[in-house]
Amino acid sequence: MREKVEILNVPIDAITMKDAIRKVTSFVEGDSLKKIYTPNPEIVMLAQDNPELFRILTEADLVVADGIGLIIASKMKRKGLKERVTGIDLMHHLLLYCANNNKSIYIFGGKPGVADAAVANIVAKYKGINIGGYHHGYVKNEEHHQIVEDINHSGADVLFVCLGAPRQEIWIDQYKDQLKCKVAMGVGGSVDVHAGTVKRAPVFYQKVGLEWFYRLMKEPSRYKRMLVLPKFLVRFMIKG
Repeated sequence: MREKVEILNVPIDAITMKDAIRKVTSFVEGDSLKKIYTPNPEIVMLAQDNPELFRILTEADLVVADGIGLIIASKMKRKGLKERVTGIDLMHHLLLYCANNNKSIYIFGGKPGVADAAVANIVAKYKGINIGGYHHGYVKNEEHHQIVEDINHSGADVLFVCLGAPRQEIWIDQYKDQLKCKVAMGVGGSVDVHAGTVKRAPVFYQKVGLEWFYRLMKEPSRYKRMLVLPKFLVRFMIKG
C-alpha cells in the first residue's frame, strides 16, 4: 500500500530513495506500463492552475519529491515526506539495474544532438547497457505517433522522456495506452546532464539541498524561475 502525502493537494509518495529504487526495479519486471514523475515546487505550482497536469500526477504509479522545497514544506507542517528522491539519482539507479539485468532503454527528448551525446556517455558509464534507441524532442505534432512506434519497435523496457514539465508528463499520459515499455519516467533536464551540456552541482550542494542555488550561480537568467519557491512556500503555509 502506497503512503502518500498531499502538498497543495498534489499526492507525493512518502518514500526513501532505497524504497523508490526497489519499487521502480519491480516495475521493470512487471507486465504493464508504470508512470513515474519527479515534481519539484515549480511543477506542483503548475498543477494548481493546470487541471490536466494535476490529474496526471494523481494517476501516476510513483511520484517522488525531487525538489528540496517539497521537503522543507513537509517539515514545516509535519506532513511526513521521508527524504528527497531526485529524478536524476533515481534514473542513475534505474540505468544501473538495466545494465546489470539485460534491460534496454530509450531516451526521448532534448535538443538535437543532446540525446545522442547522452546515450554515448551512458554506454561508456553503464557497461553492458542495451540501448533500444533515442530521439531528440524537437518533433512536429504529426511525428509523435512515429516516435511511439519507434519506441515500441525498439523493445525498450524503460523510456526516459526529457521534454520538460509539463510537456513530458502530458506526453506520457497521452500515449500511455500505446506504449509497450514497462516504465515511462519524466526526467526533464537529466538528459542534458548525461550529455555533458549541463554540469550537475557538486556533491556538497546536493547534500545540503542547494543544487538550485548552484544552478542559479551558473545561470543567473534562471532567477525568474527560482522566484516560484518563496511563492510556493507562502501558498503552502496558507493552504497546506
